[in-house]
Amino acid sequence: MPGSFFDTNVLVYLASGDPLKANRAEEVISRGGTISVQVLNELTNAARRKMRMSWPEIRTFLSTLRELLNVQSITLDTHKTGLALAERYNFSTYDAMIAASAIEAGCDTLWSEDMQHGMVLEEGPRIVNPFRAATRTCARSRAMLACCRRRGLRERRSAREIIVTNRH
Repeated sequence: MPGSFFDTNVLVYLASGDPLKANRAEEVISRGGTISVQVLNELTNAARRKMRMSWPEIRTFLSTLRELLNVQSITLDTHKTGLALAERYNFSTYDAMIAASAIEAGCDTLWSEDMQHGMVLEEGPRIVNPFRAATRTCARSRAMLACCRRRGLRERRSAREIIVTNRH
C-alpha cells in the first residue's frame, strides 16, 4: 500500500512564515502523493481567511496542487468509513474523513500535524507528523529549497503571492 496522503495543515505550511516548516512541507510534497477534495476545500478556506489570498491566487495555488498531487474524490463510502474511524479512534469528524480518504487511496502514510504521530491505523496508514523532528540547520533548509527550485516544483515568495509555481 505505497503512497503518501497529505492533510490540509501540511499544505498550509507551504505559505508559512516559518521557513523550517515550509521547507519540510516542500520536501514531503515534492515526492508526490494524494489529497482529497476535502483537503482542497479546507485549504481554500484557510487561504482565504487566514492567509488572505485573493481568489485568483487561490485558484492558481489549487490548480497547481491538483497537477502535482492525485486528488481522491469523497463518496458516501468515504463518509461511512470516516464515521467508523471517528468512533473507533476518537478522531474529529474532519480528521476521520481525511483518514478515510487516505485508506481509500491506498496510502501507507498519512502526513498530518494534527493527528497522533506514529499511530498505525488497523486499516493500513501510519500517521506521521512531518514537523515533529523539524530541527534542520539553515544550510540544509537552503539546500532543500534549491533542490525544489531545480525540480521546478515551486517558488515561495510570500503568503500574499502565488505560492506554487509550475514551470512545465
